[in-house]
Amino acid sequence: MQESVNKENQFVVDLLTTLRKERFSLAAWWRFLLRSWNMTCETANNNPALKRSWFRITTLLSGLALSTCILVGFLEGPLALLRLLPGFVFCVVWQQSDLFWHLGLHRQVQIGKLLPILGIANLLTGLRGLGASFLLGRLLSGLTTPVWLALVVFLFGVATDMLDGQVARRTKMQSKLGQILDGEADFCLYLALSIILVQDAVLPLWLGTVLILRFFVPLIAALTSYFLFAQPVRFGSTVWGKCAGVMQCLYFFLLLAPPQLAFVTQFATLPLLVATLALTVAAPIAQIVANIRIR
Repeated sequence: MQESVNKENQFVVDLLTTLRKERFSLAAWWRFLLRSWNMTCETANNNPALKRSWFRITTLLSGLALSTCILVGFLEGPLALLRLLPGFVFCVVWQQSDLFWHLGLHRQVQIGKLLPILGIANLLTGLRGLGASFLLGRLLSGLTTPVWLALVVFLFGVATDMLDGQVARRTKMQSKLGQILDGEADFCLYLALSIILVQDAVLPLWLGTVLILRFFVPLIAALTSYFLFAQPVRFGSTVWGKCAGVMQCLYFFLLLAPPQLAFVTQFATLPLLVATLALTVAAPIAQIVANIRIR
């Protein structure tokens, strides 16, 4: 098993090295994507149970997406539905395609064994990604998102974020794929919420940008290390990262809270903002330090 993992890792490193040597030309990108796709299909075909698991999750999320579209058409009218469809469908298709493309990363963290099914934990992460796709679809279509709707999606996202990690640990389904999907879902959700709050003049543009950079900077660092140096970046959680996540979650909740809670939000918003900004700076630094120690 370990030999198989090492061969796959070496294959990816060779692909990235070739891409870099050819100066990231269009032809090099085409060969890189084609070989990566062939590798993904080989993994899926050699593991039919894992492939069926991906298909079941994709079918379920597609059904929920369709139900969401029907509800939007019923509540907001067919015109709103037609405006929503292109962006929403694009985000959902991208999410499930990305999941299929990275099935080879669904390996146990410690021993590198390819897991047979995606499991409930990744389904919970996918549900959070679906909520983020819905908000992003509304933004792309120009539809206004009411604060109460953003709050519902946010609370649903927080619930799944709390559960997916617990479920993965209890079922021994922790994997690199799960870590990547979790980070992508969080990034998309907070990106959508930040833009909505900036549009509603609840969140200043500079502050929304800073909060999004918490997710965007590590992503850029990971892509740079991956493509330019053929070196993966560890995405494991740190204490600072967990604290930053909790504080940012509480801060967004106060911003989205209904007016009835104004007697609490007016006193708690500023302290939470200060703590969130401090931890937002500390979290990426802690992640960089953790990667340096591992290297």
